[in-house]
Amino acid sequence: MGAYKYMQALSHKKQSDVFRFLHRIRVWQYRQLSSVHRAPRPTRPDKARSLGYRAKPGYVIYRVRIRRGCRKRRCHKGQTYGKPKNHGVNQLKPTRNLQALAEMRVGHRCKSLRLLNSYWVGQDSSHKYYEVILLDPFHKVIRCDPKSQWICKPVHKRRECRGLTSAGRSSRGLGKGHRYNQTKGGSRDRKSVV
Repeated sequence: MGAYKYMQALSHKKQSDVFRFLHRIRVWQYRQLSSVHRAPRPTRPDKARSLGYRAKPGYVIYRVRIRRGCRKRRCHKGQTYGKPKNHGVNQLKPTRNLQALAEMRVGHRCKSLRLLNSYWVGQDSSHKYYEVILLDPFHKVIRCDPKSQWICKPVHKRRECRGLTSAGRSSRGLGKGHRYNQTKGGSRDRKSVV
């Protein structure tokens, strides 16, 4: 096995003593840093490479911290002023998952870069930590590489805000077959359309 296979096997066995020790040290370090910061290199190089990262100029890694749990409705003294359907305050779940929110937060910070993908690196009782892969669309290494120059087109600006990344697609209800008839752009079942 190569080195990446060993790294992958270690990250799959999250209950092992080695991973638990590394995870505890890493999360302690991430807590001391700001919520969105640039990472010098990927924490999980095997995962980053499988998602498209390459150790070349033009590729950037950002690490982001997201608050775990439900989202509370911002209303004065819990008064929502509406129908009982909308009276909830505490147990509200966001439509997008935390990974998609993390991508949006990084994309807002780095507007000139294009977001490729992201992956989980750690979590504790109150936060989740993700690393986000970004590309510089004006770097000649990215523009001249046939495998990465697709992201330089203007149509890929702010992909993360339009649900075009892997984490963003999961909340759009996309799929094939009879279960996805009511989802706009989500079905290829021609019988249900007729």
